[in-house]
Amino acid sequence: MSNRKVTAGSQDEEDKKFEASLRPRRLADFTGQPKLKENLAIAIEAARQRGDAMDHVLLYGPPGLGKTTLAQLISQELEVAFEQTAAPILQKKLDLTGVLTNVQARQVFFIDEIHRLLPDVEEILYSALEDFRVDIMVGTGPGARTHSLPIQRFTAVGATTRQGLISAPLRGRFGLVLRLNHYNEEDLTAIVLRSARLMELSIVAEAAGEIARRARGTPRIANRLLRRVRDYAQVRANGDITFPVAMTALDLLEVDRFGLDEIDQKIMLTILDKYAGGPVGINTIAASIDEESATIEEVYEPYLMQLGFLDRTPRGRVGTRRAFDYFKIAPPAAGPQNSLF
Repeated sequence: MSNRKVTAGSQDEEDKKFEASLRPRRLADFTGQPKLKENLAIAIEAARQRGDAMDHVLLYGPPGLGKTTLAQLISQELEVAFEQTAAPILQKKLDLTGVLTNVQARQVFFIDEIHRLLPDVEEILYSALEDFRVDIMVGTGPGARTHSLPIQRFTAVGATTRQGLISAPLRGRFGLVLRLNHYNEEDLTAIVLRSARLMELSIVAEAAGEIARRARGTPRIANRLLRRVRDYAQVRANGDITFPVAMTALDLLEVDRFGLDEIDQKIMLTILDKYAGGPVGINTIAASIDEESATIEEVYEPYLMQLGFLDRTPRGRVGTRRAFDYFKIAPPAAGPQNSLF
């Protein structure tokens, strides 16, 4: 057996390669999001019939739902080149100008985390998206002048987890604005079974369903849990992923039946136990559990609200009756003020 040391960087690279190997190659193979798929399929077919670049697409939704995968599928369906970047990398106007002046005809240019574009870089993108030109400044001082460079007609695909942070002028230049929602249990089960088939694993449908149930409605988490269950089955159960094996492995990972992890439970226990169900402000919760408020809002709250454990009110976050029942905490008795309502 090799004693090769695995560094954090090599592990991250391995995870990316693993996820890439499980991505579908055609839009028809993409599981879930039926309305979004239909809208994309129509736009792709229309662009193919015209022989022109497809409208620009903005994909938004929680992390891990397939925004990068969809961007790649668009290029594969259109049979055009694909180039990917992330907004934090584009620190100067010239960074984006250099990329745009080299785009090919009908190419798909994917910008991840597009809400993090710097304002002056974003301004370069306006004319590129709308008029397919790039304006550059030639010279300095009184003799400086603006020169407009035409570029090829291309398709920009932007991805973001925070649509509200995208400026209205930028958002208005995308012809398709599509939201990805969390997946239901049936779709996630199909994704787990497909991934297991690609990984050549022996798994029963009940085990796949249990993994899907604890995956927080997110394919990325489902595939990650499948990988951990595979490791447990390989070491403790001769490689066969049965329902008891999956249950034992998931319990060992401390992922409960709703997929709540340690941070989820800290958030809910802070609201339910420490603050008697709320209302409590997001900054107070963040300080109590030593977590960023933005991370709580973007990553954890949407799923807790989807489960019906948490409500957002003008006064703050409030735990629901269902949350009190699930965490086995007695709800506070209604006081004189509460009894008025």
